[in-house]
Amino acid sequence: MIFQDLGLIRFSDAWAYQEQRLRTLVETKLQNRTLQKEGKTTLAQQHYLLFCEHSPVFTLGKSGSTDNLLLSTGELEDKGFEFFKINRGGDITYHGPGQIVGYPIFDLECFFTDVHRYVRCLEEAVIRTLDEYGLESGRVKDYTGVWLQATDNKPLRKICAIGVHLSRGVTMHGFAFNVNTNLEHFRYIIPYGINDADKDVTSLAIELGYEVEMDEVKNKLKRHFAQVFDFEYDMGTSINEG
Repeated sequence: MIFQDLGLIRFSDAWAYQEQRLRTLVETKLQNRTLQKEGKTTLAQQHYLLFCEHSPVFTLGKSGSTDNLLLSTGELEDKGFEFFKINRGGDITYHGPGQIVGYPIFDLECFFTDVHRYVRCLEEAVIRTLDEYGLESGRVKDYTGVWLQATDNKPLRKICAIGVHLSRGVTMHGFAFNVNTNLEHFRYIIPYGINDADKDVTSLAIELGYEVEMDEVKNKLKRHFAQVFDFEYDMGTSINEG
């Protein structure tokens, strides 16, 4: 497993980088099938776990509705947002500075082939990270992502969104974990297409009452991903590599 932190990057650039890595992994996978049939030694597959932050952008999944974007094209430009329709599952979400976006480029045949289990594992890595900060989080029936339970004065709150795409069993896109995210930007959309009064979005900073060091959270996430998916990182990779 190769880990790379891409830093602050435009969504379009990160999308192109993901697709490049996915194509390489798929090509190696197909070559290995031929080599196996011929009784030859197969090639090493390189899986990637990419972390980044994005410049302010709204992305709409293939099952989403543009009605959930509450800004016009002109308003998007005036406020400095980009907007993309993309090939992941799910509806509309926001990405921006202070949010850890994770893009696993995994050949699931090297782990397990159950896509639902894959999504649960993404959630589990975030749940374990939140537990280190003393926050009890979990899943909500019929919804993906990681949530904090409702309290007497707070509704059910989503802290991490998940939307994935697979090509020949290789994953791309992934999760968006609100750490120090500007939650006001979610007010320009109907987040995830969920317009329920008893559901909202939140961030780690809001829940803890202070801003959190991003690299600290990334390192915890990185460790929990390795535990949940049972892999080791290549020697020499670091939190800032890429």
